[in-house]
Amino acid sequence: MEWVETTGKTIEEAEEAALDQLGIHRDDAEFEIVEEPRAGLFGRMRSEARVRARVAPKAPPPKQDRRPRRRSRAGGGGNGGGRDAARASAATATREDDEMQSDDDAGDASPAVETASGDHGERRAPTNGSGPRGGRQGRPDDDRPVLTVAEEGKLVSDFLEGLVDAFDLDAEVVTSPIDDETVQVDVQGDELGILVGPRGRTLGAVQELSRTILQRSAGGGFRGRVRVDVAGYRAKRHEALARFATKVAADVVDSGKATALEPMNPPDRKVVHDTVNEIEGVTTSSQGEEPRRYVVISPDT
Repeated sequence: MEWVETTGKTIEEAEEAALDQLGIHRDDAEFEIVEEPRAGLFGRMRSEARVRARVAPKAPPPKQDRRPRRRSRAGGGGNGGGRDAARASAATATREDDEMQSDDDAGDASPAVETASGDHGERRAPTNGSGPRGGRQGRPDDDRPVLTVAEEGKLVSDFLEGLVDAFDLDAEVVTSPIDDETVQVDVQGDELGILVGPRGRTLGAVQELSRTILQRSAGGGFRGRVRVDVAGYRAKRHEALARFATKVAADVVDSGKATALEPMNPPDRKVVHDTVNEIEGVTTSSQGEEPRRYVVISPDT
């Protein structure tokens, strides 16, 4: 994976800038500290922190002979394991059920605008004991082998089929490889707003549940990335965010005043950064800390 290099007043600030560029969560990143920040006279910064970051590489399969992988119910034929997992986690995936909207409301991706303000402080990046800061180590927890990307997709597909069955939805689960390290699992059908939720929050919960299932099922670790989408919401969200960011950028150019957007997750912030960076006269920066981190669009002075 290609490395990106970013700077900031602190290491955490430089790391957050790198996460925005990559459009990933901290758990999926690997960092290298190139330079620590150094203070100069009278409290001024002599040099900023500089870090390199990339999507964390996944561990290769163990080379030694291995006994056959014990198949879990989630990975077996049929939907029994996925259905049980779905029912066990249905309460988590629908905590915001009272806020659910229709499909049209769920697909409305235009974020609200907030006023640019205030320092939200810094947060020390978590570490996982050894190796580079952030990123999964992928070391085996037992004698089961590392899952292949195809096996990861199958586990998540079984879980989603069980979830669809638990909610009695008329939908189909389709798995599509994106590249050697990424697979996408789509839930396709009509009237799937309950799995999307307002501003995609329920979809985000389903994505996290899928990741948890992989972590618990992959005793030997896993080496790919599984993306989950429902009714093409992510593509619609990308288009809506790009249109919205373009409009806000035009307003910033006209008014000469910075505008802060609502808090977004790293992939959404990346869409805004990429869109606005193609527009002359404006620039972007991220402020705050997760999960309230947001993008500020400012005049390019």
